[in-house]
Amino acid sequence: MNTTKATTATDSDTTWTGMVPVDDTALAVTDTGGSGIPVVYLNGSYASKRHWRRVIADLGPGLRHITFDERARGGSKQSADYSFEACVRDIDAVLEARGVDRPLLVGWSYGALLGVHWASRNPDRAVGVVGVDGPYPVGWTDEAGHDEIRKVFRRMKPMMPLVRPMGLAARFSAETHADLAIESHLLHAAVGPILDGLTVPVRYVVASGEAVGSRDDLQEQMRKALDPLLASNPNLKVSAKVSSNHGSILRKDSPAVAAAVREVVALERQGR
Repeated sequence: MNTTKATTATDSDTTWTGMVPVDDTALAVTDTGGSGIPVVYLNGSYASKRHWRRVIADLGPGLRHITFDERARGGSKQSADYSFEACVRDIDAVLEARGVDRPLLVGWSYGALLGVHWASRNPDRAVGVVGVDGPYPVGWTDEAGHDEIRKVFRRMKPMMPLVRPMGLAARFSAETHADLAIESHLLHAAVGPILDGLTVPVRYVVASGEAVGSRDDLQEQMRKALDPLLASNPNLKVSAKVSSNHGSILRKDSPAVAAAVREVVALERQGR
């Protein structure tokens, strides 16, 4: 892994902003610095670090907030590899570049999936995980579902440049979008044993609204799939269930996400 220290940084007070090189790309990173517990924010599939602004404002300066854009999102560079494992390497690259050993991971949607995988692989290094409407142990594993995903992204192709600023697309092809969505479905379907085996605190903030385009209460059924895991692993808890939907939760219910972060921070300070 090529994880040399970041370059082209600019400093404002204690906040650091710059590019962190990894593999064949470079990631746009912002680190507020300070001595507080480091909180690393992991974005939704095509979102950028700007989506965390309200949560960070709600939490205030007592924590060290680290945000970054994934490959070909926001200010980060393009790459030949956009896989889930590449995203895991990106977390490690950012942590190494910023000198962080034990982070609290806060992930939204795909970012929440990344967070629990990283914590499962690094149980002695993770302070905990806050999952914002995810991950849930449900996903399309059949070819018919995968064909539907491919059709959706083919239809979206002309609109992708328009929806990128909203965090609904990245700077790669519609075919790559579909491939990553299929990979995500397979990983979500297989995440149950990982969630059941986590030994660090995990707090969920669960949306209750159906997203635009969802039908037959699909998302609510996905959320209910978490219930057996909540019963079997006491480290998993729902911090809040909010009225917003999957896409609006960071905008409309940032205080609930901030409260979940504070729960995990309090456990860390109490020595769990």
